[in-house]
Amino acid sequence: MAESRSNRAAVQATNDDASASKLSCVKKGYMKDDYVHLFVKRPLRRSPIINRGYFSRWAAFRKLLAQFLESGISSNETAQPKKQILSLGAGFDTTYFQLLDEGKAPFLYVELDFKEVTSKKAAVIENSSQLRDKILGANSSISVEEGQVLSDHYKLLPVDLRDIPKLRDVVSFAGMDLSLPTFIIAECVLIYLDPDSSRAIVNWASKTFSTAVFFLYEQIHPDDAFGHQMIINLESRGCALLSIDASPTLLAKERLFLENGWQRAVAWDMLKVYGSFVDTQEKRRIERLELFDEFEEWHMMQEHYCVTYAVNDAMGIFGDFGFTRGSRESMNISSAMSP
Repeated sequence: MAESRSNRAAVQATNDDASASKLSCVKKGYMKDDYVHLFVKRPLRRSPIINRGYFSRWAAFRKLLAQFLESGISSNETAQPKKQILSLGAGFDTTYFQLLDEGKAPFLYVELDFKEVTSKKAAVIENSSQLRDKILGANSSISVEEGQVLSDHYKLLPVDLRDIPKLRDVVSFAGMDLSLPTFIIAECVLIYLDPDSSRAIVNWASKTFSTAVFFLYEQIHPDDAFGHQMIINLESRGCALLSIDASPTLLAKERLFLENGWQRAVAWDMLKVYGSFVDTQEKRRIERLELFDEFEEWHMMQEHYCVTYAVNDAMGIFGDFGFTRGSRESMNISSAMSP
């Protein structure tokens, strides 16, 4: 059974790896994040290839998120229309707090994960005035025991994403307005679930949010030499990619969405994302930060990760959303980075 190669605690521990990698990038000046250090017990110095890879993932995510946040704003509008973000398997991500500092936070930001993870995150938020003071108000509460944080504009809630009825209930409890434009995040989350659960989540999201962008970041190409070794390494840690054989290619990632109700979907591998989508000025800046000579491995690694975005556009506000949007920068992501 494939599930025997997957250990829930081990998969959750990938969250700690991601936080440590992000902190390594921050310390080297790749990007700015004033909060990730609060979630890392033992800082690690990652290799230049890991730092650059994590930066490319972050930069692609932030650029697409920027497009979403600015969509539907006409030149004569001063007030931003209400939008919301739903982060599936959010882990220790700090995007909400970064957006708050940048004056770009949406009307509602909801984070979901297993209770073991949300309890740890709630504890860090409760014990850090740097985070706690940003969400506390008349209607706010933090419960480490329940693994939840509730405030007017930020919610952290526990759920097993595979349980669609409970997922539906928790989204309702969070007060999400299903008619609002919604940005759904799933970074290295669905790939760890069985294929039926992954499809069910994608299908549920399409039926639930009529104006939405779904951002997916995960692995591809398990069948070549590099991919095979990637699978072996992850399985040895109890982190089997249970859905990778169901969507092993870019075309299969697009089909995952198109066959489950989404109007359009585009998947690029990270080599193409870094080369053609990540801001050129930012690449020049970060490529001066460290000596880098791992070009062959870099190409192989980036070809085995991808970004897929899917769009439902009932409101007609995402016409130019995506990788091939015109040269105009919708939001200068350098404002979110270190000088």
